[in-house]
Amino acid sequence: MSTADLLQWSLVVPVKVLARAKTRMSAAAGPHRERLALAVAADTVAAALRCDRVRTVIVVTDDPLPAAELAALGARVVPDVPDAGLNPALGYGARRGREFAAEAGVDAGVGALSADLPALRPLELARVLDAAARSPEAFVPDAAGTGTTLYTTRPGVPFSPAFGADSRAAHRARGARELLLPGTDTVRRDVDTLDDLRAALALGAGPRTAAVAAELPALA
Repeated sequence: MSTADLLQWSLVVPVKVLARAKTRMSAAAGPHRERLALAVAADTVAAALRCDRVRTVIVVTDDPLPAAELAALGARVVPDVPDAGLNPALGYGARRGREFAAEAGVDAGVGALSADLPALRPLELARVLDAAARSPEAFVPDAAGTGTTLYTTRPGVPFSPAFGADSRAAHRARGARELLLPGTDTVRRDVDTLDDLRAALALGAGPRTAAVAAELPALA
């Protein structure tokens, strides 16, 4: 196994205040929307923590409920100190992740991982991170082909995520390596709509997401 394959990672996961999360699911999820958002985030974080390439998951959130639940899973939770949008929040989380790694004497890569990957499988994430370890910057496009679910930088490389509208094109434009590996669908399957949720359930969503989804009339 190469040195790149052994690289450990700190992953930053941004979690919205639940009152503003999964708004595109409002009609389908109704009163379960906030519970669904928390379940999706919890399944994502739990899967990332089970990946043997991941040393630390740093959750950036200002909501005390997900902060408590995700900390109980083993994530390190920090507030959104910049309070200036998604990319600044990720940058702050990455800085904290590098501080945590330095305190432990570890030279870790840093990645930003979407909080809405409820079907995420640790082995698929490990394969993607091993591939990412071979490039200064890398990213994984979402299932729709326009967004990004994971952005990574090797140790010592500036962390400059470009999440937002058409982030796939933005990350390509700045020279990040695009990772499209076969057999890693769960790393790309983010959930914004009811159809996305159906697709994640078909892949095998985590237990928290599956439990809330079972209560949705739209999926009956």
